[in-house]
Amino acid sequence: MGIAKVKSVIENSIAYDAYIEPGDVITMIDGKEICDFIDFKYLTSNDYYVVTVEKKDGEVEEIEIYNDDFEPFGVEFENQLIDKPRECRNKCIFCFMDQLPPNMRATMHFKDDDVRLSFLQGNYVTLTNLNDKDIERIVRLKISPINVSVHTTDGELRKKMLNNRFADKILDIMHKFKDGGIRMNAQIVLCKGINDGKYLEKSICDLEKLFPAIMSVSIVPVGVSAYRKGLFPLESFDEKTAGDVIDLVTPYQKRFKKKYGTSLVYLADEFYISAKRELPPYEHYETFPQIENGVGLMTCFEEEFYTAVEFFSPSGKKPQKKSLATSVIAYDYIKKFKDRADEIQNTNCETFKIRNDFFGNKITVTGLLCGRDIINQLKGKISGEVLLLSDSMIKPGSDLFLDDYRICDVEKELNVKVVLVKNDGADLLDCLMM
Repeated sequence: MGIAKVKSVIENSIAYDAYIEPGDVITMIDGKEICDFIDFKYLTSNDYYVVTVEKKDGEVEEIEIYNDDFEPFGVEFENQLIDKPRECRNKCIFCFMDQLPPNMRATMHFKDDDVRLSFLQGNYVTLTNLNDKDIERIVRLKISPINVSVHTTDGELRKKMLNNRFADKILDIMHKFKDGGIRMNAQIVLCKGINDGKYLEKSICDLEKLFPAIMSVSIVPVGVSAYRKGLFPLESFDEKTAGDVIDLVTPYQKRFKKKYGTSLVYLADEFYISAKRELPPYEHYETFPQIENGVGLMTCFEEEFYTAVEFFSPSGKKPQKKSLATSVIAYDYIKKFKDRADEIQNTNCETFKIRNDFFGNKITVTGLLCGRDIINQLKGKISGEVLLLSDSMIKPGSDLFLDDYRICDVEKELNVKVVLVKNDGADLLDCLMM
């Protein structure tokens, strides 16, 4: 059990009006101790409750809260979860955290597997560390939705893939969640020759039985870095095998669309790009429920870009000289967008493809590009005033790349001003035209 120490208070909130201040500790609500943030949210959801607060000076106050409008309490805690996060007990054969380069910051090596963080932050969790009491609490408190790392519904194979003898209970737990009104999204990290083929078909069919509690299923290819020495041998998907996955999944998508009004199962963009096939149209992804998993990201980006083009009016002002650096997998698309922008008005921009030497050349996505690769591959090649980079390369709330290089390091080494482009096609157009 952690300490609910207040970090900040939202102005004009319930907490603000109750004179709660940073540094105060909320110890109980209605006489009940607070185990974690879920408890806190649940206990402050009533129209009346009593908050016990230990002030910074040590004085203890009991404050009555009348909340007829059911407003949020209005505090941010120093530890958002309040409690310590649960660490992953698995040793997955495909875990990307086990194949990181040496000497990366310690926080990169912490593997959480906490269902509470799934609810609060959208993390994917395996459900392998839940007991009956945990499951009952999730259902009772309606901790929903939850994002579940399924990988396979075959119990014996899942135990092997996760290296956890308790991993075969996945469907039992998910059916309990369904019966308790808990909504879920599912993820399958697909490993070539392991959980694809007949095992993937079984997983799709088993997950269909959980609909509509299962809202979406994403299938993403395993990431294989250059640091797998001593680990389970894995291969990346190539043009043929990526195409085989598409051909297996597409009939299910069509059947589900006709039967349920949703495709339900979605493939990551990498499968279509690796197979050299057209990405599905914008409508295929419906509400883009798995876009954070790279599912439909480029299709959405393209729609945003071309919609912005329709409403763009050239200023006639000569844009700054600039460069744009992106990943191997995104390069052809970004270059196409840049060329389309040039048809409207010369962008004065040169586009560069950056290979991932830090993690290894089989890692091709933009979000895993690092500062040193950008510096090493662009030094002496660019002379623009500005370098455009995707903000997906940067740790949220910081200026750090994954290799701990900072934006200022790139600016200094390349003698440019770095401008971060949002994962939004309209923002790319704006940045190209500046």
